[in-house]
Amino acid sequence: MRILFAGGGTGGHVLPIIAVTREIRRIYPAPLPGKDDRVYLGKNLQFFYIGPKDKFGEILLSQEGIKVKQVLAGKIRRYLDWKTFFQNLIDIIFKIPVGTIQAFFYIFFLAPDLIFSKGGFGSIPGVMAGWLLRVPIFSHESDVSPGLANRFLGRFALEIFVSFPRTEYFKLSKMILVGNPIRREILAGRREEAKKLFKLSEEKPVILILGGSQGAQRINDKILEILPELLGNFEILHQCGEKNFKEIRAEARAILPKDLVPLYHPFPFLNEEELREAYAATDFIISRAGSGSIFEIAACRKPSILIPLPEAAQNHQVKNAYAYAETGASIVMEEENFTPRFFLEKLKYLFSHPEELIKMAQKAGEFSKPKAARMIAEYLVSFLTK
Repeated sequence: MRILFAGGGTGGHVLPIIAVTREIRRIYPAPLPGKDDRVYLGKNLQFFYIGPKDKFGEILLSQEGIKVKQVLAGKIRRYLDWKTFFQNLIDIIFKIPVGTIQAFFYIFFLAPDLIFSKGGFGSIPGVMAGWLLRVPIFSHESDVSPGLANRFLGRFALEIFVSFPRTEYFKLSKMILVGNPIRREILAGRREEAKKLFKLSEEKPVILILGGSQGAQRINDKILEILPELLGNFEILHQCGEKNFKEIRAEARAILPKDLVPLYHPFPFLNEEELREAYAATDFIISRAGSGSIFEIAACRKPSILIPLPEAAQNHQVKNAYAYAETGASIVMEEENFTPRFFLEKLKYLFSHPEELIKMAQKAGEFSKPKAARMIAEYLVSFLTK
């Protein structure tokens, strides 16, 4: 059984693929040493990925035993100037066709049983080539408002798994509501382990600030403006991004009194183990509004404030945030309203009304769909084995 994944090359595409892969392996485990291979249906299970160059994604996928094939992939930039015009022209005339040809020959010789597309412009070559070769295609849409690539590729998919009930654009007859696939391992954290890992004092409520895999510089800057006041009330775990980490750590040390320094825990990036324990330790989460983050926060049953990225394509983070906040599980602060003092006072208010936090956590649990990856895995496997 050969399954080929296609994606755009960001954490939002790669991590759900890993979640689905792990669940498929749980359904069809690999043969055990010294056992008769004939009793294990998963003995010939193989996973492949095709997409644009992405070192971070390639490392994560390779660790899961997924073989990676890089192809050229273009994108359509929606901001208009002469430089963008020529970049779009090169991508449309050269990169996408060449990438599709590369993918065509790769898929022809690989002969996968199906293609699962996670979307993004990086998935176009693999999906187009797979469609030409009549390989069955399934896709997943993370956001309320699909991007241009998924809107285009949706017409080639047999079924489209979606995360939100009111996902736009696609035909209802094609959509299957499952949620966004998350790795079940991140739900297995323990507060005692987190206390040791992060050296938490546990004297104050713990706030987790997530900026995505690249961090969020504008959020980081505003947090630093009120960091001493924040630490007067809370202990903070802060994923601030690889590029920003050293600068933020140095600035924090410069502005913080010595007694507050142990309460601030900045990280460039939280790996799976660290994120698992951080979710277990935290009492409240501040995050961007990518679908992956929202569904992880919900599955961990944590109250949150979402600060959607205003530049996100199709305004999808804003739409994701409000779709989630409608349930009562979260509060949305758009960037123009995200002022340091207002943010601090909002946090103080929430923690002075614990019944509000309990209600938000309950609503998060009601919204969550922690079995999304399992549902997709079972659907794909049943398709291949029927």
